[in-house]
Amino acid sequence: MQTPTKLKPYYENLHFERVDNNMIINFGPQHPSAHGQLRLILELDGEKIIKATPDIGYLHRGMEKMAENMIYNEFTPTTDRMDYIAATCNNHAFALSVEKLLGIEIPRRAKIIRMLLVELNRIISHLFWLATHALDVGAMSVMLYCFRAREYGIDLIEDYCGARLTHSSIRIGGVPLDLPEGWLAKLGKFLDELPESISLLEGLLNENRIWRIRLEDIGIITPEDAKSWGCSGVMLRGSGIEWDLRKAQPYELYDEIEFDIPISNRCDSYGRYIVYMREMHESMRILRQLIALYPDTDSTIIAEVPDLISAKKEQIMTQNYSLMQHFVLVTQGMRPPVGEVYCATESPRGELGFFIRSEGDPYPYRLKARTPSFFHTSILQKVLPGHYLADAVTIIGNFNAIFGEIDR
Repeated sequence: MQTPTKLKPYYENLHFERVDNNMIINFGPQHPSAHGQLRLILELDGEKIIKATPDIGYLHRGMEKMAENMIYNEFTPTTDRMDYIAATCNNHAFALSVEKLLGIEIPRRAKIIRMLLVELNRIISHLFWLATHALDVGAMSVMLYCFRAREYGIDLIEDYCGARLTHSSIRIGGVPLDLPEGWLAKLGKFLDELPESISLLEGLLNENRIWRIRLEDIGIITPEDAKSWGCSGVMLRGSGIEWDLRKAQPYELYDEIEFDIPISNRCDSYGRYIVYMREMHESMRILRQLIALYPDTDSTIIAEVPDLISAKKEQIMTQNYSLMQHFVLVTQGMRPPVGEVYCATESPRGELGFFIRSEGDPYPYRLKARTPSFFHTSILQKVLPGHYLADAVTIIGNFNAIFGEIDR
């Protein structure tokens, strides 16, 4: 019988020498600066990022599959939960897509109201972006000023539809309500006061030494990379590419409105900040033109297509046929023709579009949302390497991704 060999002391089996000095850390999904449910797997050499791998899916709710099991009108409020900072813009993109599938034209007043709500929502979204981005970089007072200005814009949205976050303010075929009495006057007052608030923010940031050091030459996206990675919106215009769907592929009444497309050739985070600030001025310019157009339109706010769109509330309450048709549309849904469409809009974050495939049923056979934040999160793996860990906070905030529209 063999005697057992003597065990070596445990410390002789340990190796204290490291093969390399790299460290892998998880940035998020709980980190406040991840702006939602983003998990970044970062490989660091000291404090410098040498590899970045975005990991998404923590907020996935199966929205596109939900849409395939809902009638078209039923799905509209669900779109609010995608980009919850600009809910009206989601309603708008989905409604436009279904209207294109149906082949219907909505009344002029409804187009004006939609554009008023969408451009107001764009300003609200940009203010929210600057508030959170500045707070990430350390500018707390900017966050407070942004939220103060934003509250007045949200009050206007609430006056129209009763909601402040998830609006459901647009319907397939038009809008649910005309503008309340005095709403345009309140909007005019908001537009008169907003430039002063924006000037205050620009005065705090434009030449601020810390702000510029944290943003300049950080997160550079070349025009070639912006196009090859599918960037849109400010991410594209901040790289010197003049592309805006409101100009390139006009919808609603944008072909009648005068506005410019702000761009920056800096290609860095500071250049994108400048574009965001200029876009708020352009949205104010659009809103003032829409205020002037509104009084010259008739009172029709919903398309008069009884087989597809419910009649106005007054007709439903007073006419038996309209009531019966409304009951059928609510319980069974409309039946679009067989076919497929893709309709894209310019949301505050970029190109937001819906692909819909119809087999003639009351619900889509296939629905796919093209959301800008998905592409802007993908490019993090290209942009982050070479930056320091602290710069990752700046870049993520500057990209303005909303994870409700990524994890659908």
